[in-house]
Amino acid sequence: MRGGENRNLLVMVLPAIVVVAAFFLLPLARLAVVGGTGRAGLQAYLAVLTTPNYFSALVSTVVLAVAVTVATLAIAGIAGVFLERNRFFGREALVSMLTLPLAFPGVVVGFMVIMLAGRTGLIGELTSLAGAGRLVFAYSMAGLFTGYLYFSIPRVILTIMAAAGKLDPALEEAAQSLGAGPWRVVRDVILPALQPALIASGAVCFATSMGAFGTAFTLATDIKVLPIVIYTEFTLLANISLAAALSIVLGAITWVTLAACRAFAGATAAAAG
Repeated sequence: MRGGENRNLLVMVLPAIVVVAAFFLLPLARLAVVGGTGRAGLQAYLAVLTTPNYFSALVSTVVLAVAVTVATLAIAGIAGVFLERNRFFGREALVSMLTLPLAFPGVVVGFMVIMLAGRTGLIGELTSLAGAGRLVFAYSMAGLFTGYLYFSIPRVILTIMAAAGKLDPALEEAAQSLGAGPWRVVRDVILPALQPALIASGAVCFATSMGAFGTAFTLATDIKVLPIVIYTEFTLLANISLAAALSIVLGAITWVTLAACRAFAGATAAAAG
């Protein structure tokens, strides 16, 4: 009987194993081999640390991803709890609008940032009319931050709303009855309860910001982030081995961050339970 169960389990799992191997493990292994067989050999994997241009791009990418993650969690955390706990006219329409960016590819988001803060953008028109000169920041890290924030908020706000719906109001009432003020309730009751969701959604936000390409490609005038550097090495300079090595480094950093956040979120949830 045990042998039959094992065979049935293998039959059910085999398609998933084949798909993962064909579309993830084998391409990843090939990418790793290509990255270490160029003219620089295995030193290509250290280029991101030893070459100033690549290191600068890595630092910019990580700092941008962290900034986007922190800002997204702050905005989506407050908005998500508010929208979950309050019912008002137009709420469903507002939630739909907040999640609309999920339907847009990165190129469209970049184009929207240009329409907002580009050379002929709305913000520039308004600042020009106000006599403060034409404000243009679409083609800088500030523009990229705006674009990443735009498509990160919908991903996080849905998770926060789902987590906020599971909060027990009795815990907040108990804290208030013991003399805790509103901010103390937020700090000691709401945030700890939302912590697993915040960590998990923040990890996804960070990973998306690290590897996003479409928006950066659309805005990349004065922007140097690692995905753009990889694209340049691969397409313009035909340095395939270095592009592969940089891709592996970028993926490794993102994977380690996701794994750490997943472990921490699991430990936090277990402690809370």
